[in-house]
Amino acid sequence: MRKLKNSELDRLSVHQFKTAKKLPVVVVLDNIRSLNNIGSVFRTSDAFLVERIYLCGITATPPNKEIHKTALGSTDSVDWAYAESIEDLMRELKSEGRKIYAVEQADRSISLSEFQPEPELKYAVVFGNEVKGVQQKVIDLTDGCIEIPQYGTKHSLNISVSCGVVLWDLFSKLRLGA
Repeated sequence: MRKLKNSELDRLSVHQFKTAKKLPVVVVLDNIRSLNNIGSVFRTSDAFLVERIYLCGITATPPNKEIHKTALGSTDSVDWAYAESIEDLMRELKSEGRKIYAVEQADRSISLSEFQPEPELKYAVVFGNEVKGVQQKVIDLTDGCIEIPQYGTKHSLNISVSCGVVLWDLFSKLRLGA
């Protein structure tokens, strides 16, 4: 076995990324404080061909040196927009026919392992503040909550890790047919 060189990875150019068939998913970041988390979500969204990222509330926007540290240029490839009001954004996404799921621990959440996205639908996944999670007023506007199964003592994952887990799962179910 031999580690591949960067030149062997067959990476898309930004132009190729922009025209590639996207995963029918948008990511919504609500009140994310950490610029490193924001950059990591951009990079993960690039890896899994996410349609767009919406940055809401206090979530910082590019260009930003701290976001760039972890995004590594993915702020150029992944489309993004800022929405001051997440409630207005939720209504807009619903009017587009998207199914909206908060990634949150809730009394009637669906385990990510049990969640089966329908290939003909479009989705939005909402990730909330690092401390407080997704606001209840936002959960009230969703179609449900997806919960990542956790078995240790903390029952808490970093938002960028949660995003990676959820996007990989959606990509594998929608694009890879798992």
